[in-house]
Amino acid sequence: MNAVIEVRHLTKTYKKTKALDDVSLTIEQDAIYGLLGRNGAGKTTLMSILTAQDFATSGDIDVFGEHPYENARVLNRMCFVRESQKYPEDATAKHALANARRFFPHWDRSFAEELVDDFRLPLKTPIKKLSRGQQSAIGVIIGLASRAEVTFFDEPYLGFDAVARQLFYDRLIADYAECPRTIVLSSHLIDEVANLIENVIVIDRGRIIMDESAEAVRGRAVNIVGDDDAIRRLVAGREVIHSETLGRVSSVTMLGHLSTLDREFIAEANLDLTPVSLQQLVVRTTQSGADGRSVPDTEHRSLQP
Repeated sequence: MNAVIEVRHLTKTYKKTKALDDVSLTIEQDAIYGLLGRNGAGKTTLMSILTAQDFATSGDIDVFGEHPYENARVLNRMCFVRESQKYPEDATAKHALANARRFFPHWDRSFAEELVDDFRLPLKTPIKKLSRGQQSAIGVIIGLASRAEVTFFDEPYLGFDAVARQLFYDRLIADYAECPRTIVLSSHLIDEVANLIENVIVIDRGRIIMDESAEAVRGRAVNIVGDDDAIRRLVAGREVIHSETLGRVSSVTMLGHLSTLDREFIAEANLDLTPVSLQQLVVRTTQSGADGRSVPDTEHRSLQP
C-alpha cells in the first residue's frame, strides 16, 4: 500500500501545554483508521494540522508527498468534518451542500441527495435553528458525498440517536466498499466503530501509544478473574495494564498471547478467561499511564461490590 500521509516528530505547544508530543505515524491509501483517545488527547489538533487548519510547533508532515498549507493541490483532495463546524449566520443546509459541491472535484450529487433523504435533513431551515443531530448530518453528508481521497471525521455523530449512528456506519462502509479511499474516524464510541476500522491509532496526552492493524490488536489482551495467588503466579513478569482485588479474588487485564501451558494452568486453577474488547483495551491502556507503563503486580485496587 502507498502512504498518503507521513508525520515525523510532530509537536504542537499551546503556551505551556503540549497538545502533541513527538508524534510520528504513517497513514496508508484506501484504509479506514480509528483515531482513538480521551477528550483532550490531541486527536482534533492532529487532524487540524494535517488539513492545514492549524500549525505545528515543530516536525514535518507530508500529504500526498507535499505540505498541505496553502496548497490547493492537496487541500481539495481532503475533507475534514469537524465536531462543531461553523457556518455563516444565515446559511442553510442547501447552501452548505452547494458550497461543498463546488470545492470537492469528486462530489457525488445523487449520493448527497440520497443521504439528505436518509437523515431527513431540512434543506431550507437556517443551520443555526437545526437540532444538534441535524447539524451533524450536514457534516456526515458532506464527508461521504465529497468522495475525497482522504476524509477525516471528528466525532461526526454528535446529537445522533442510535438509529442515525447506525445509518451513518452502514452508509460509510457500503460506500467505502464501492469507492475505496482513506478514512480517519475519531470516535469515543469505540465499541460501535470497532468492526469498521482496519487500523487503530490511540493517542494519549499528545503521544501515540498504539498504532497497529485492528487484526493485530484483537486478542492482544485478556481479562482473567479468580484466585489471587494463582493470578499472581500467572502474570508474574508480564505486562498488566489493570488490576483489582476483592478479598481472595483478583481481576487483571494482561497484554500478550497465552501459550498452551498458560491455558492449561488457567483451567487447572479454575480461572475465568474473557477477551478484552477494543474499547476496554483503549480505556485500560490510557489509564495505565501517559507513557504506557503497565500497572505493577503489587498495585491492586479494590473491586467495587
